[in-house]
Amino acid sequence: MLKKIALGAALSLGLASGPALAAESEAHTNDYDFSFEGPFGSYDQMQLQRGLQVYTEVCSACHGLRYVPFRTLGYEGGPNLPEPQVRAYAEFYEVYDESLLDGEGDFRPAKPTDHFPESSLSNAPDLSLMAKARAGFHGPYGLGINQFVKGMGGPEYIVSLLNGYTGEDKEEAGAVLYENTAYPGGWIAMAPPLYGDDVTYADDTEASLEQVSKDVAAFLMWTAEPKLIARKQAGFTGVLMLSVLAVLLYLTNKRIWAPHKRKVKDSVPGE
Repeated sequence: MLKKIALGAALSLGLASGPALAAESEAHTNDYDFSFEGPFGSYDQMQLQRGLQVYTEVCSACHGLRYVPFRTLGYEGGPNLPEPQVRAYAEFYEVYDESLLDGEGDFRPAKPTDHFPESSLSNAPDLSLMAKARAGFHGPYGLGINQFVKGMGGPEYIVSLLNGYTGEDKEEAGAVLYENTAYPGGWIAMAPPLYGDDVTYADDTEASLEQVSKDVAAFLMWTAEPKLIARKQAGFTGVLMLSVLAVLLYLTNKRIWAPHKRKVKDSVPGE
């Protein structure tokens, strides 16, 4: 049952004691390598599919992705599932349709045009944008040096949190808190949702705790920014065009002003 506990609860503000609300500097986020990092990085399709599996089998018990349509699972640059698989995956979920039963509404199997269901628990946050909502790296106050070099670190924060449980727990105000080295304050109200070997991958990838955590973190990064690759390509094209334009403007400027510079030079005595 513990591994079905909400993943997002660990990423939200959660429940913490007074002493647990310490400075964020106590938390530690490890820097992990992801394929989508850097100006030319891209999503690993197989990793996104593995992350979708982790979400489906572990996280979806309590947490939703209400901003993510099922149809995007078949988009290029994402998990890129075949259309029949997208349709079959959507039908595993039920959505409420107000048009059924003469307007009274009823549940029906989801279609690719529908969105993932919302969180099933009131205190379980939605995970659609979680990887962008959490900053794992922080530079000196007022500066973004670390974030400029390493990025925001949302996926790294997720992986660090899922791997940050020390095994220590305590009871406080009727709630059990678990020690976590990545969580601000050091104690979090959610039990470890992953232990390693939580899923069996079809591609025979070893389902270690770190691997499973990285896969679901990469998937959550995709749900938060599905157009990341297109944005990078557009940015690269824009920079290239601006660079060419800058060179042309420089050469044009030299050509226009060269005669005037020669006249000034010739008119100066002693030159």
